[in-house]
Amino acid sequence: MREPAPVRPNRGSARGTRAGSVATHAVLLAGVVVMVFPFVWQILTAFKTQAEAIAVPVSVLPAQWRWDAFTEVFQVLPFAEQLGNSVLVALARTLGQLVMCSLAAYAFARLEFPGRNLLFALFLSVLMVPTQLLVLPQYEIMVELGLLNTLTALVLPGMFSAFGTFLLRQFFLTIPKELEEAALLDGAGRLRIYWSIMLPLVRPALAALAVITLMHAWNDLLWPLVVNTDPSVMPISAGLTTLQGQFLTNYPVLMAGSLLASLPMLLVYILLQRHFVQGIALSGTKG
Repeated sequence: MREPAPVRPNRGSARGTRAGSVATHAVLLAGVVVMVFPFVWQILTAFKTQAEAIAVPVSVLPAQWRWDAFTEVFQVLPFAEQLGNSVLVALARTLGQLVMCSLAAYAFARLEFPGRNLLFALFLSVLMVPTQLLVLPQYEIMVELGLLNTLTALVLPGMFSAFGTFLLRQFFLTIPKELEEAALLDGAGRLRIYWSIMLPLVRPALAALAVITLMHAWNDLLWPLVVNTDPSVMPISAGLTTLQGQFLTNYPVLMAGSLLASLPMLLVYILLQRHFVQGIALSGTKG
């Protein structure tokens, strides 16, 4: 009986796979360079002098690494105070969204009431409205409440999010109803079920929403410039814009301030990266 001939590997297929892998990695590497280059340029500019920053032709590396810009930014701005404002506003908006969005999401996902689906569709329609269109009515509300030039004006509009409600609702829908029914039979109320059973099961989504909200609140620029003109109650995102002059901008100081302002969010993302990626990945697979 003749033995079957050995299967020879298809060299053409292997070469094609290798070439495709090389092309994929090349495209990814190019994307990394494009994404990282502005951040690297920001760091290099922060250590330059003003003359080097605006020199033509452009000088990539500073002739002498100088730390003057990092100390000057504290002299031209109430930097520490504005940084503290950003921390308070970001934390308050994040906590508000976690509470409000989780309560609304639980109601839309687990409670039965007339018009629930229609109301949820209307709720999601807010996502189709550009944020800029909401600035004027929100500003008029702040004027009527007497909240201009206050941190409260920065916090209140950001405590509610249709996206956050949708994200958490997708997770609540995946929790087995048997857990809720068993808790109801044991005499637990809706709020007790929400707090003790539901919230611990959606921690990845809560972490993802927390990171998204923190980053959005930290980088928010339009709304703080509209409602606050007092530098002492400005967040750092709005305070840095005052460093841009009409005829001349001190780019090393501006880049140094921007670099210092971005470090807290970078640290938050590094600490919560695993939960953030897990929450976003799971939200795409939930019904």
